[in-house]
Amino acid sequence: MSPRYRITHASALILRAIAAGHGYGFDIMDATALPSGTVYPALRRLTRLGHLKAVWEDKDAAREAGRPRRRQYHLTPSGREALVEADARLASSRRLLEEGTVAEA
Repeated sequence: MSPRYRITHASALILRAIAAGHGYGFDIMDATALPSGTVYPALRRLTRLGHLKAVWEDKDAAREAGRPRRRQYHLTPSGREALVEADARLASSRRLLEEGTVAEA
């Protein structure tokens, strides 16, 4: 993993969603409750870093389904390594929330 890039919470959620089988942009948005303006730039960044591989679906399959083609995202070996950091980041956030140590606004 690039030493200059730390996994953000959004990236952690996205990597976790993809690992759980949510491979399309809208599926990732639904699974993470993140907006498209967060998800799609993060997907491009994670792909550029080599953590994800993006593959366009078959044109005929999309046409038969009556929709545009979609890109499906898959974790690469580097992405599986980044997922370890992502899971640690999410676990840390979860512990803080469960302990009630996060300051209320």
